[in-house]
Amino acid sequence: MRFVTFRTPKPKQFKYKPRYYDEDIEALEKRKAELGYDSKVSHHESLKLQMSKRWRKSDANYQRSPLSRMITYLFVIVVIVGGVYVIFFTEFVEKLIALFGIR
Repeated sequence: MRFVTFRTPKPKQFKYKPRYYDEDIEALEKRKAELGYDSKVSHHESLKLQMSKRWRKSDANYQRSPLSRMITYLFVIVVIVGGVYVIFFTEFVEKLIALFGIR
């Protein structure tokens, strides 16, 4: 009589079906679904595509212009340069330290 203390299980088998993916056809199907033409995309996916299309349009409307970005950068630079000037070239910091009696 033979006793087995350890038994190694067989590897699990699986069925693999290779699929073919064509990026152009997928993009065409999504575009058809956005436009409402007959396509293989489900109703749920077509709603998602329509919502994302609306969001893209609204995002394009609210994009900041290059001029407003430039003004923001200019404002930040002026604040930084002004702070450096006040700290290093005026007596404001020394007066502030003397006011609180830190020295």
